Amino acid sequence: MLRDAIATLVRDAAAAAQRAGEIPAVTLPEVLIERPQRPENGDYATTLPMRLRRAVGGSTKPLDLAEAIARHVDAPELLREVVVAPPGFINFFVDDGWLQRQVEEIVQAGPAFGTNASGAGQRVQVEFVSANPVGPLHVGNGRGAVTGSTLAAILEANGYSVEREYYVNDAGTQTDTFGRTLYARYQQQFGRDVPVPEDGYPGEYMVELARQIKDECGDRFLDAPGEPAPPELKELGIERMIESIRADVGALGVHYDRFFSERSLFTDHTYEKTMALLRERGHVTEKEGAVWFTAPQLGQDRDNVLVRSGGSPTYFASDIAYHYDKCVLRGFDRVIDIWGADHQGHVARMKTAVDALGIDPERLTILLYQLVTLKRGQQVVRLSKRSGDIITMREVVDEVGADACRFFFLMRSPDSAMDFDLELAKEQSNENPVYYVQYAHARIAGILRKAAEEGVDYAAGDVALLTHPAELALIRTMLRYPELLSDAAARLEAHGLPYYAKQLAQDFHVFYTECRVVSEDAALSQARLKLVKAAQTVLANVLRLMGMSAPERM
Repeated sequence: MLRDAIATLVRDAAAAAQRAGEIPAVTLPEVLIERPQRPENGDYATTLPMRLRRAVGGSTKPLDLAEAIARHVDAPELLREVVVAPPGFINFFVDDGWLQRQVEEIVQAGPAFGTNASGAGQRVQVEFVSANPVGPLHVGNGRGAVTGSTLAAILEANGYSVEREYYVNDAGTQTDTFGRTLYARYQQQFGRDVPVPEDGYPGEYMVELARQIKDECGDRFLDAPGEPAPPELKELGIERMIESIRADVGALGVHYDRFFSERSLFTDHTYEKTMALLRERGHVTEKEGAVWFTAPQLGQDRDNVLVRSGGSPTYFASDIAYHYDKCVLRGFDRVIDIWGADHQGHVARMKTAVDALGIDPERLTILLYQLVTLKRGQQVVRLSKRSGDIITMREVVDEVGADACRFFFLMRSPDSAMDFDLELAKEQSNENPVYYVQYAHARIAGILRKAAEEGVDYAAGDVALLTHPAELALIRTMLRYPELLSDAAARLEAHGLPYYAKQLAQDFHVFYTECRVVSEDAALSQARLKLVKAAQTVLANVLRLMGMSAPERM
């Protein structure tokens, strides 16, 4: 990675300057390399001299430190020029010849371009969506699904071993309520005048589910009037809802390695082991007829109920057991939970609970995603066209397509609210960023296809002929991809990907406009076709990372 190579050069140069007695022999601060906002300031820059000045003290000037370090930077094949600028910057200009040669490296690397092994095979579990299996996924769940699946892909591209998981909350009061609601709807299918429970689920999907079960199973689950809902009906209903969830996330291009059942925590005694461990470590107390989690020594300011006075575990209790299973029994090196913003109050106590179990809380990262507002132009969409109820994730996918959903959901940081314009997402124009990016890939594929039909082969292209500013600008943008991928994994941020894809598409369109790819100059045509192939490689890689298609034709 170019940025890391320059950081190494700076560290080595600073150490050489210290050995030569040109700068004081103090511990060097971390070498940070950044991209200047203005191209006249170079491709990269470092502020190390200014930070080193604080460590050195005295009357030493940052500019003098910068000049001393710059004198020892020696990389003629990589750097065209190293420039010192007030008050103490060192600016680096990459050699054009080195840039040109990277086109060969990109084409040769293909789908592997940009990937690295920094994760060193560490086992990471990413758990996302995990909505209760009592109703269809709503559009907000779609944002969590895209965020989770993309982060998982990013981590894999950085060498981590990743497992994607959906935590099925199939225990507790909500599933009991679901079962009673389903039985009421099921009885109605046979003409019984049975009301839906007051705390039940009124959605039209429950009527449709009851109808499907009646059509397939007849009156198998019909007991005498007044009898409680048969457990088998609830189990079948939950099973059908999970099947529906699988299908809905699959339509969005999301796939899981495992659907984990909450109930399994109780049947395999994980819950009991977890509660026993909390008691042993002094984090359980009993009062008011209930069992409470307490951890004031870990910074928790109030106790939280683990087991209600009636004897039923709370969601918090089973969640602690679930994290014990993830971190201890299955031994993931790192666990990443992606939750909706309504779980914000649960974050601190979950981190505390993990600490109470003797697990390093740094192994657990919890990311929250905010609400999604659907719009058609300036008009807010509040109700479903199909049911007049909530807008489901599947409805949005069916209307605008999975690619548009994924791109739009990734365009904003998950911790900020977002507007999703359905009309813009369907528009086939450059105003729609999804269309703009995918059209760039389709145009590239068309150029390569036409060249192949005309017998023009890029394999022998001499990249030294790529001297036009638009060509070099495109190469520079392509070389940002490995840095973007590394930063995205380190920061657990995926929203830089769509912006990078748009910038790459824009730089390609500029190149295409200013540089005729196939011309009467056979040698230049081959070189430019090789550049086009490199651009296709990088654009396809970033689209693949976002879970999107890279169309050959549009």
